[in-house]
Amino acid sequence: MKTYELIAPCHFGLEAVLKREIIDIGYDVTLVEDGRVTFTGDAEAICRANIFLRSAERILLKVGSFMATTYEELFQGTKALPLDEFIPADGRFWVTKAASVKSRLFSPSDIQSVMKKAMVEKLKEVYHTEWFEENGAAFPFRVFLLKDQVTVALDTTGDSLHKRGYRKLTAKAPIAENLAASLIMLTPWKGDRILVDPFCGSGTFPIEAAMMAANIAPGLKRDFTAMGWTHLIPEEEWKYAREEAGDGIITDIKTDIQGYDIDDKMVEISRENARLAGVDHLIHFQRRGVDQLSHNKKYGFIITNPPYGERLEEKEKLPSLYRTIGERFKALDCWSLYLITAYEQAEEALGLKAAKNRKIYNGMMKTYFYQFPGPKPALHKG
Repeated sequence: MKTYELIAPCHFGLEAVLKREIIDIGYDVTLVEDGRVTFTGDAEAICRANIFLRSAERILLKVGSFMATTYEELFQGTKALPLDEFIPADGRFWVTKAASVKSRLFSPSDIQSVMKKAMVEKLKEVYHTEWFEENGAAFPFRVFLLKDQVTVALDTTGDSLHKRGYRKLTAKAPIAENLAASLIMLTPWKGDRILVDPFCGSGTFPIEAAMMAANIAPGLKRDFTAMGWTHLIPEEEWKYAREEAGDGIITDIKTDIQGYDIDDKMVEISRENARLAGVDHLIHFQRRGVDQLSHNKKYGFIITNPPYGERLEEKEKLPSLYRTIGERFKALDCWSLYLITAYEQAEEALGLKAAKNRKIYNGMMKTYFYQFPGPKPALHKG
């Protein structure tokens, strides 16, 4: 089976998490850059990466790259790509997104327009036609220009991979599912440990944690653009990847995963989202303020995305809110706290000094992932 260069974009600052995931599902990573990880794989890898990776944004199939400092060079470079290896005569093709960093060509709309024209000219020559119906499968291209190097790739995914299919209802400012999963993977938490999110909103942290505990693949219940590319990826490859994911689900587990919110409606939304994800039996959601955070067991984890001030609460309320988080955390026995926020005075307000503080871009917003790990539990003697 033909091997491809595959590119997986991710949140800036979480490349190491995605790299580990790709290696764990059995593929060789060839390059790690800001916000993306490149690896090699065949048609099966496209299916498995889309279904199994929790931290990726999407899976792109690299078509080629070249240098371009003028629109003529962009046109000729695009026309020289082996487009006919991917796009059949009836394919619907377009440049869905163009991004440019430190390059002489910087207008996304102009880049998209020139490249579409070049693609049409190339395929006219290949298929000996003057007109394309474009009524077949979709072939959306994504293009990155970095220091005049143009990278052209096909988007195999469609809707971003953070759209698992379970979150029909959301809070006003939800955390993306793949970001939540990545942050959990940055902690030592495992499915047999306690996890509490006292600001659960629409339930994303608890649901992602429960899916990890039950080994439910994030893409199991959704479709992907490349499912229409039957000339490149046989239908049975998708079937096999889904069967593998289904066979891997652990059904007989016990968990202690909890989500609190002060809004009754958000608690209802969380429960419904958990039901759609197939993990409602693994999570306990309740209406509860952070001031009531308590647990009688040791060695639990708080993993949460509290208000920043930009979004759900007024800035004046933040010091007292974070002070309460710090006080409730200190009252717990040997627990760990992991918290993502854009609030610059978080440590001061919490009354805690983070062991680690990781800068992560949540969309365009600069946030910090504060890590306050507690002691490890004593090993059980068998």
